[in-house]
Amino acid sequence: MTSSASTIPAPPAPPARTLLVGFGKLGRSLAPRLLADGGDVIALRRSDDDLPEGVVGIRADLAAPLKEQLPTVDAMVVTLPPPGGVAGYRTALTHLADALPSVPARTVFVSSTGVFEDSASTHPITEQDEPTPTGERARGLYDGERAAIELFSAVIVRPAGIYGPGRGFLLRQVRENAVVNHRRRTNRIHEHDLVRTLDVLLRMPEPPALVHAVDAAPVPLGEVVEFIARTLGVDAPRDDPSAGPVGLVHDGALLRSLLGRLQYPTYVEGYSAMIAEATRADGGRVS
Repeated sequence: MTSSASTIPAPPAPPARTLLVGFGKLGRSLAPRLLADGGDVIALRRSDDDLPEGVVGIRADLAAPLKEQLPTVDAMVVTLPPPGGVAGYRTALTHLADALPSVPARTVFVSSTGVFEDSASTHPITEQDEPTPTGERARGLYDGERAAIELFSAVIVRPAGIYGPGRGFLLRQVRENAVVNHRRRTNRIHEHDLVRTLDVLLRMPEPPALVHAVDAAPVPLGEVVEFIARTLGVDAPRDDPSAGPVGLVHDGALLRSLLGRLQYPTYVEGYSAMIAEATRADGGRVS
């Protein structure tokens, strides 16, 4: 007899061997997901910091050509911090390509919505909008994206402001009653949902070429800091009267079509969880 209960299909298997280029918070959160489902994980980083169980480490600095060839891998996730200069990413990625025996079948390059920081728009920015960067940081990010596509046919992920455990800058600003621009348009993504995004893009057979990793609530910064202040029971930070309504709104519809409901769809769920965890852990002090 056939059960009437619906069966949730198992997620696609991870790549057999994934190279995480840069091993910061995103890499440390992504690696256990891949390992748990039978994938091998190699971390390429500049330090000899301890690694999670099961992760193989390779120490190298991509600012210079690598002295030894890297192992063959099926996939890569590149989460390097923006290097100095417009061509910094391209230099690092060229050294990476030269050290690989072959181009991986899947590469995900983590960029930033900062590629639009010099732009203006009257409508929410989607993946169809082309950046026109003029500042050095934005041009460097955009050149890194182009290099990742040219060298590795990479899938590009552009996160907005990443927040989550250990990323409590805005909470500290509220606690310190810092002056902020309440009219600045802001977008964000919780680290957990960004890691989910990277995991899905590694596994899916035909991923989109570009994804903006933003949550469902782009709002003026004033709304966010006032919510945080109410939750903490402190005064809201003062507004900077000299600042205008700068910033852009980014549309996250494509991301939600890939992930379904985000675990932290808005700043309300995300910052509520951070404040609750901090309260449990250390009496309310936020790191």
